[in-house]
Amino acid sequence: MKIASIVGARPNFTKLSPLIKEISSKNNHAREILFEHKIIHTGQHYDFKLNQIFFNELGIPVPDYDLLVGSTTQPRQIAIMMERIEKVLLKERADVVLVYGDTNSTLAGALAASKLPVKIAHIEAGLRSFNPLMQEEINRILTDRCSHFLFCPTKNAADNLRKEGFSHILNEGKIPGPASSTENLHNSTFPVVINSGDIMYDAVLFGLHSAEKTSKIIEKMKIPPKRYFLATVHRAENVDDPENLENILEALNEICKKVPVILPIHPRTKKRIEEFKIKKQKYDLIRIIKPVSYYDMLLLEKNAKKILTDSGGIQKEAFLLGIPCITLRMETEWIETLSNNNNILTGTETGRIINAAFLKDSFEDQASINPVFGDGRAAARILDILSVFA
Repeated sequence: MKIASIVGARPNFTKLSPLIKEISSKNNHAREILFEHKIIHTGQHYDFKLNQIFFNELGIPVPDYDLLVGSTTQPRQIAIMMERIEKVLLKERADVVLVYGDTNSTLAGALAASKLPVKIAHIEAGLRSFNPLMQEEINRILTDRCSHFLFCPTKNAADNLRKEGFSHILNEGKIPGPASSTENLHNSTFPVVINSGDIMYDAVLFGLHSAEKTSKIIEKMKIPPKRYFLATVHRAENVDDPENLENILEALNEICKKVPVILPIHPRTKKRIEEFKIKKQKYDLIRIIKPVSYYDMLLLEKNAKKILTDSGGIQKEAFLLGIPCITLRMETEWIETLSNNNNILTGTETGRIINAAFLKDSFEDQASINPVFGDGRAAARILDILSVFA
């Protein structure tokens, strides 16, 4: 079977990594090439810290294609990606195209492949924030509509697709076993919805084990574990709005008067702070550092007292690692993390953020009590299903 993975941004790389490892494992075990895998990198993120270091750390080989799209307006970026992806897919003639998450690369890959005789598998399907103004929400919905295989990270994601009219839900939203034990799809009408479990859980389990052996970030920062808050801010509706960005920075700065806040700064956020000419005193207490690698980020998350973020992936990683999270948005696609105030939604209002930061910790480790994100074997499950039914 020939698979083509389309990636282009940091969250895509994280989800790709477990597939790479599982493909290698299955090929080695069979002593033959069961899966021929081509990696198509759109170049959506081209900064080294957001790109090459992830490939090195996560064991992702050099992409077979680098489309070098770079940064521009979102419609133009997607259009350029589609044109270049189409040329590669026509050349490679893969059996199935894999797209990951909700980035512009995800949507461009799905749209380009949908015009060709190739099946599309969306990994991390069915997520919904129910905010139609969020670009990622548009990307998710359109990608799901293009796809033949919708691999959902949770039962809730599968239920979202059921409500939208997707009628074939494999095993009624339960995580299926190996392909040999799944129901027969040969005569089924696509698309098919599968609760595969969350491939990012696979990545966290493997990554944390490696990070604890290799990362020196905690020693480098010289802050004892559980004595700092970790923050990330990058989402367009937050950093492209001067008022929202200034409110968030003011809140983080105020929090720093009691607890240090570490902020690995996204290039987009840094650029907007400069463009909006936000006064230094609004954020001068925050410990702003350059973007960090995946392993360093996992250790910073694990050792934080709390996490403040507008990232979907980091919300979920916080939950899996048992760290209380404050989400700087008014909605989340990961509603599973909201139980028992494990994750609190504040939006960008300064007072709400500060109040949430100093609420008494009451985190209940739902990840161990109720494994809503699966068992850490999503990559194996996805490949098993594709090998039989794609």
